[in-house]
Amino acid sequence: MSRQRWVMDLGNTRLKIAPLDLDGRVGEAIALEHRGADLAALAARLPPRMEVAYLASVADEGLRVALLDLLAARCQRISLARTQRRWGELRIAYADPARLGVDRFLAMIAAHDHARGTHPGTPVLVCGVGTALTLDLIDAEARHVGGRIAPSPTLMRQALNQQVAQLPPSGGRYVDFAVDTPDALVSGCVGAALGLIERSLADAQTRLGAAPILYLHGGGGEELRALLRQARWSPRLVLDGLAQWAAIEKPA
Repeated sequence: MSRQRWVMDLGNTRLKIAPLDLDGRVGEAIALEHRGADLAALAARLPPRMEVAYLASVADEGLRVALLDLLAARCQRISLARTQRRWGELRIAYADPARLGVDRFLAMIAAHDHARGTHPGTPVLVCGVGTALTLDLIDAEARHVGGRIAPSPTLMRQALNQQVAQLPPSGGRYVDFAVDTPDALVSGCVGAALGLIERSLADAQTRLGAAPILYLHGGGGEELRALLRQARWSPRLVLDGLAQWAAIEKPA
């Protein structure tokens, strides 16, 4: 269809896009790798005509502008999502909301909304695993307590490989105690991420007096999903939050 509304999440590695149905729900999403990719090849995979594109971007300015140029040729309107101090009940802890990544903001919107519908009054810990690993805690009163940022397991592997070439940037499997280097790298890097998440869950329970619901999303979340059995796997969390933005956002 030529007149559709689309939500788009431009991260540091991938562009995730999905259509919105007539009720504002997110349809089937696809992820397009853009790191090192030819923008012409990326353009060929975008819808040829769109009524509105709702875009959330944490990518560098050059890539964001390049994507906006591609969208301008095929969209009637483009709307850029931005972090706000308040969204409904949700209140952001940052003194300057613009310094909080819009992907984290949108993921919190969606996670809080889902938890409110299933477990009202329960704190939420949102964990995104992309280039970075991010954690954001929301208390039972919908106040954003704050967050943490660390390298993702993938970025840890890449950084080690750049400094020590004989350490492979990929391969191996997670085990408790590895007996070869690829497995030891996976176990160490994934184990570091698990340790931060589990410590954050424990700190949240101590601070708030209740165990938070853990929401896990992001391209690197699949690697951690099986090891965090209590986590609610929500791969479209940012797009779901962007759909909520789209439902309320008005044209300028």
